[in-house]
Amino acid sequence: MTTASPEAQRRTRAFARVIGPYVATFTTIYAIRLPELQGLTGDLFGQPGLMLMLGAMMLAAGLVIIGGHRSWRGPLAVTVSLFGWFVAVRGFLLITTPATIRSGVDATMLSPTAMTVARIFFAALAVMGLVMTYAGWFTGRRAQETVTASAPRKA
Repeated sequence: MTTASPEAQRRTRAFARVIGPYVATFTTIYAIRLPELQGLTGDLFGQPGLMLMLGAMMLAAGLVIIGGHRSWRGPLAVTVSLFGWFVAVRGFLLITTPATIRSGVDATMLSPTAMTVARIFFAALAVMGLVMTYAGWFTGRRAQETVTASAPRKA
């Protein structure tokens, strides 16, 4: 199996630098404050225009990631690509079936077991965000040095 081109690797790290801290920050907050957010979700779903705009922004953000990141070589690249698809699908579902999404959120908020599972899920996503942050910010130099060191020198 061939490796991704240096340009694809740089693009993957660039996406990871943005997505990683965002995911780590917000999913940590969600994992900690999830029980407090029950009223907020009711208010959010009670405003159809806001749900439409949120879904449209999520769909657009997901499509930007999908369109700008076309590499599926390596675990980091797969994670970035899957995140783009996940955001795009969520945005599409918020636009097309907000009532279904709301019923799922309400069921999760009312069940202590589902709430615990959701908090563990968000904590796992936070760890994934930290890994993406590390890979995006701190692995580029080593990879670039390896490529430079292995490149044939011109006389």
